[in-house]
Parts: sequence; structure tokens; C-alpha cells
Amino acid sequence: MSNNFSFSLWCDFIEREFLEKGFIQMIKGDVIKGATSNPIIFQQALSKDSYKKQKEELKGKNKKEIYETLAKSDIQRAAEILLPLFNNNPNDGYVSLEVDPNLCDEAKATIEEGERLFKEINYPNVMIKIPATKAGYEAMEVLISKGISVNATLVFTKEQTIACMEAFKKGYEILKEQSNKAIKDYPRAVVSVFVSRLDRKCDKILKDHNLPTATLGVKNAQYLYHIINNYELPCVRTLFASTGVKGDELEPSYYIKELYHTHSINTAPLHTIEAFMQTGEPKEAYLPTLEELEEYFKNVKEIGIDLNLVCKELIEQGLEDFKVAFAKILKNL
Repeated sequence: MSNNFSFSLWCDFIEREFLEKGFIQMIKGDVIKGATSNPIIFQQALSKDSYKKQKEELKGKNKKEIYETLAKSDIQRAAEILLPLFNNNPNDGYVSLEVDPNLCDEAKATIEEGERLFKEINYPNVMIKIPATKAGYEAMEVLISKGISVNATLVFTKEQTIACMEAFKKGYEILKEQSNKAIKDYPRAVVSVFVSRLDRKCDKILKDHNLPTATLGVKNAQYLYHIINNYELPCVRTLFASTGVKGDELEPSYYIKELYHTHSINTAPLHTIEAFMQTGEPKEAYLPTLEELEEYFKNVKEIGIDLNLVCKELIEQGLEDFKVAFAKILKNL
């Protein structure tokens, strides 16, 4: 692999005990270069005994405040562990924290919460995670213009990808006008393209028509990767998310290998990363041209898959899943 091949593996998992053991080891071993979180991950993590003591200390505070204090503690610790990586290379060494998913249609509230969380966590290598909705694009632009790194999440479509990139482009333009920062000191942004959910939703139809399964999510992700790269914004990368496999039909590291592309990130669950590390030196994945991908989508449309409709449903489902997880977190505190 050439020195210019800038692929990064991030861990899609945060949990207090893991941070002190496996997380540190994976960074020392040069396995991972960052981490991501979401409300579903925190819902699972906060039920563990390692949070009991801090929960007791926070009794009497309102539930969202308790959640934020617990989550911020973990994000601060992850950011502290990752800081040497970030200092060495400002494209890596990030950890993401998502804003309250119930704010997904409120730009002003998302901006205020994003700014507040970034300030309270007080580490430069924190990305504020914002769903790719109409309100979200507005918030992305403002946060980037204020020097705050952003993770645009739940991206499935060309329209979402373009809207994210336009928001980042404008944000960087404002930042350039208002500060004399060098590009190396600019905030970073990632566009989190969700992969496996698309396959799980459409594989049965593909199978019924004797077409290869576990390909639509990959091809869609590659299509959006092309769009992102065509903008040539040096501080923005594609982050392939939702890259764990379900069931035994695919090898666990399938989505990492299929999307092993330069200038990209793959954030994967722990077991996926562990499986990937057992597979030896990875090879750069084949990247179809935009024309090849459009031809594939045409064939998919002919067998009755309305990609726009499917993606719309997946976006709505993703937002709902995060809201449900967030509600469960608060209920259980």
C-alpha cells in the first residue's frame, strides 16, 4: 500500500471499562485511529456496573443532565487517550458525540447544544455528530464556521450527501473569511454513509431476482464516496458506517474489505475490527466508476427497488431508533 493511501479504522463503540483496557491497547497497536458513539451505543453502555458510582453521585439532577455528565466523562476520556494521535495528524484521533436526536428538526437548538457540548468537553479532537436533515445542514455549516468538527450522520442519499458537502463548503468559506487559521488547523468533517442497513432491507428482492446480495449498500456507499471526493474539500472525508454484518452469510469484516478505499474512514463494531485484524494485509478495494454504478442502479430499479423510497424509510427509521434509544437512556437513569 502506498504512503498516500489514507484509510483509517475507527471503533464504533464507547464504554467505560473498555476505554481503560481494550481501547488503549488498540490505539497502541495502531489498530484504530478514532472512535464514534451514538444513543444506541450509550444505551447499552450505561447499563453496566462501571457507571453505578457516578450515577449515585448525580442523583437528584434531571435525567438529561445525568446522561450528559456520564457521556461527557467517557467522551473526555476517549479524547484524552486519542489526543496524541490527533496532535500527530489532525485528520485522525477523533471521538464523536451525538446531539439529542429529538433536535433533528431544530437548527437553532442543535447549534446551541453542539456548541455547548464541545465547550464543556473541552478537547479539540471531539466531533459533534448531527443527523443529515434540513435543520442539520444549517447546524453543520454554523459549527464548522465556528471551528467545531462535525460528523454528519445517517446519510443514505445523493441529496443528503450534496447538502452536507454544501454546508461544509459554506462553513469553511465563512471560517476562512473570519480567521487567519491555516488549513491544518481547520476543523475536520466526516460524512457518515450508512451501508449494511440498505442490504438488510433489499437483499431478499435481489435474491429473488438472482442478483448478488450484500452489494447494494456497498455500491450506494461508493457512489456517495465519489460525490464527496469530487468536492475536493481537504478537511472532509467519507466515513463508512453501519459496517457490522448480521448473521453468518458474510464474513465479519466484509464491509471493511469491500470499502477499503483511500481518503476514507470505516467505523466498525468491536467484533468486526477483531475479525478484520485476523485477515492479514488488506488490499485496496475495486472502485467502480460513476457510470458503472449508475448502470447498476438502473438494473436495481428494473427489478422493483425504488432506492429513493427505501433510503427515505431508512433515514426515518434511523432517526426513530436513535430517539427510542435516547428515551430508554433517560427512563433508566
